[in-house]
Amino acid sequence: MIRSHSGRTVANCLLIGALALLIPAIAGCEAGLNAPTLEFHPASAGANTTVNGIKINNVFVLSAPSGSSVPAGSSAGMFLALFNGGTSDEQLLGVSAPGSAASVQLSGGSVSLPVQSAVNLTGPHPEVVLNGLTRPLSGGQAVRVVFNFLHAGAVTLDVPVEPQSYSFSTFSAPPGAATATP
Repeated sequence: MIRSHSGRTVANCLLIGALALLIPAIAGCEAGLNAPTLEFHPASAGANTTVNGIKINNVFVLSAPSGSSVPAGSSAGMFLALFNGGTSDEQLLGVSAPGSAASVQLSGGSVSLPVQSAVNLTGPHPEVVLNGLTRPLSGGQAVRVVFNFLHAGAVTLDVPVEPQSYSFSTFSAPPGAATATP
């Protein structure tokens, strides 16, 4: 057996050296130009809450592409999913966005929510539209929204505004929406 000065064999030194070189290679798995850590992931998929068996999920307002905003006076789409896990039928009567929009339009009017059923108001074209924005909206902001249900009453959520970029680039602005301003 060949021994080094410290009493270790050359084979042990080679093994330790090989492992030292292998660790960075293992730790660098999935590295490169399309690594998952380089991809954009929204901080939040949207606002969520449950009130009296009604789940309001993934609520967000769609803004203009990154670096620009939807101007005041314009319209912005809101996307969400509803689930009635309660014991009786429910109905979403209306939505408002005090301080952010003059009115909120539900395409098709009120939304029926039968027991144990889901309703997706997710698009790609918005079925809920904030009209007459009272301030410009850009990604990263929040809008206070009030959902008015027949039985569950008023439910208030702070809803994130997401830019029409990355995961939301395929979502559409409301018909006739004003051009975004940088």
